Amino acid sequence: MNPTINVNIGGYPFIIDEDAYDKLQEYLDVIEHHFSASEGCEEIVHDIELRFAELLSERQNKRPIIGIRDIEQAIKILGTPEEFGADENRHRSSEQPSYIGDDTIRKKGKRLFRNPDDKVVGGVCSGIAAYFGMSDPIWIRLVFVIFFVTGGASLLVYLFLLIAVPKAKSPSDRLAMQGRPINVENIAQQVEEGIEELSYKLDEISDRWSKKKS
Repeated sequence: MNPTINVNIGGYPFIIDEDAYDKLQEYLDVIEHHFSASEGCEEIVHDIELRFAELLSERQNKRPIIGIRDIEQAIKILGTPEEFGADENRHRSSEQPSYIGDDTIRKKGKRLFRNPDDKVVGGVCSGIAAYFGMSDPIWIRLVFVIFFVTGGASLLVYLFLLIAVPKAKSPSDRLAMQGRPINVENIAQQVEEGIEELSYKLDEISDRWSKKKS
């Protein structure tokens, strides 16, 4: 018998056995140590916890208690420390997982989201463009405009999508929108790129303000 623990992972409650908890905590410690020098460390760890919660929720449909095999499968998807360049000596699970034959958890394909980073109204068109692999949403926007001008129901369709399609809020959502694997490396890249973009915009605002004052 193995003792169980009630834990909160990414804001979601789970019942997890003690060995699985130790493995999960060790993995998260490695991630936090690896990204400690990044400005987005806290957000990276938080988003990885959210992704863990999503993966474990899928596993929980099969059994009520999360075990070490479930943690190993989630780590396979998120990436081992060696795969994202962390110190493998800090992670005992660098050995081959003991449950590699279970393919229950699979990488998901693209998901449709509204893109808040490239929007005119609600990010619907840029979200559709990202879903279909288009680098520029201008053509999707033109289609909506043409159908609207010619008396089509594009406005109603747009309003429906604006309500029905969720906004990409987290780095994981943005990766799913682009069809990229939601793993540690890509989550960290999304967070760090977001911080760089924010820093660039703040510098632009500061420069404009300085020019106005002068």
